[in-house]
Amino acid sequence: MVIFSLIEENKKLEKAEELEGKLAPSETSDKLMRSVLEADKKTIDDGKITEEAVNRGIGGFAPDLMFENLVKNYAMAKKLYGEKILRLITGYSGDFIEKNIRIPEFKKELKQQIENKIKDLKKKEILSQTGKLTEKAIQLASLVLYKEELDKLMTRNYGGEKTIKEISHYGEKKDIKNWKKSDRYKNLAIKHSIRRAIRRGHSELISEDLATWERERKGKISIIYAIDSSASMKGEKIEMSKRAGVALAFQALQEKDKVGLLVFGKDVKESLNPTDNFGELLDKIICVKTEEQTQFGPMIKKAVELFPSEDRTKHLMILSDALPTMGDKPEEETLKAISQARAEGITVSLIGIKLDQKGSEFGKKIVEIGEGKFYHVSKIDEMDRLVLEDYYSLVQRRAYC
Repeated sequence: MVIFSLIEENKKLEKAEELEGKLAPSETSDKLMRSVLEADKKTIDDGKITEEAVNRGIGGFAPDLMFENLVKNYAMAKKLYGEKILRLITGYSGDFIEKNIRIPEFKKELKQQIENKIKDLKKKEILSQTGKLTEKAIQLASLVLYKEELDKLMTRNYGGEKTIKEISHYGEKKDIKNWKKSDRYKNLAIKHSIRRAIRRGHSELISEDLATWERERKGKISIIYAIDSSASMKGEKIEMSKRAGVALAFQALQEKDKVGLLVFGKDVKESLNPTDNFGELLDKIICVKTEEQTQFGPMIKKAVELFPSEDRTKHLMILSDALPTMGDKPEEETLKAISQARAEGITVSLIGIKLDQKGSEFGKKIVEIGEGKFYHVSKIDEMDRLVLEDYYSLVQRRAYC
């Protein structure tokens, strides 16, 4: 990851603060924000521990229990905590722990490392005195998630041009037109007007020489980002889904569009109407946890309720790694719900994460009815790119509506 200087980081933070709902000091600790922007490694690592814990459904840490799990059955402990948490808390790679876990001297040192780290997290109020994740931990994880995904966006130059030129009955309007008294002076094409006057042999600009730029409009878009939080999404899948959500929120809100959130499993766990409040979106995204099975129907119906009644492009973007599994006829019920959403003017895209052939075929049925796009994620770290690709595809469709 590219580490930006403090000045560059502050510039990026200012961009976020230009959004209606900014990531403001009232929502996060000034001290935490400063540490993250200065790329303080210890602070960032603490945020990563929290983020990974939430992604894995871990609500806190007990040093004795963690050590006991590692010694008793390393394979199970690794599955429970994950490679990242083990490395950040113990200071050792998973391979090193596995090779040396039976050595008495190493076990003693490992136990001490875990105890010291948990004690440090409690001192920093990342963990409560009982070892539970605190509100401060969630705030820190949100900031780290925001910073890292923004670094990635800047490095890879993700994004697209959202400006949409007005379409008339006779085709796309020209960039330059003759000035009228009703036109705004700030739209004057000064250089073009001067060149026109010179060509006409005029010694000064007259009204007939003046030209103005055609005003362009921004297509108003409301997106609901729906994350499958079933048990199979645990770990890297849910982590990258969150990061893609941050990328979408940042890009869309900069363009004055609105983004909402739905978190679903067997039912809707969390919902947020399309908003321009970046801080609120970030807080909701970081807290997504995985559990239970997958059901699309209630989520789609809830999405219909969340969209505003105003005249906007309305789009539901679903991320899932599996077919709907609940209900008497889950697939039939899902397609019916998609059809109802489309009747309400909502388009639906599906980003399928490592789906099998049957899942891919069903995903294509969803987007055929929803008139959206189907994306198959084979490389998890490319998820944010696909999410942004879907966002900018809305812009292109909007231009020809």
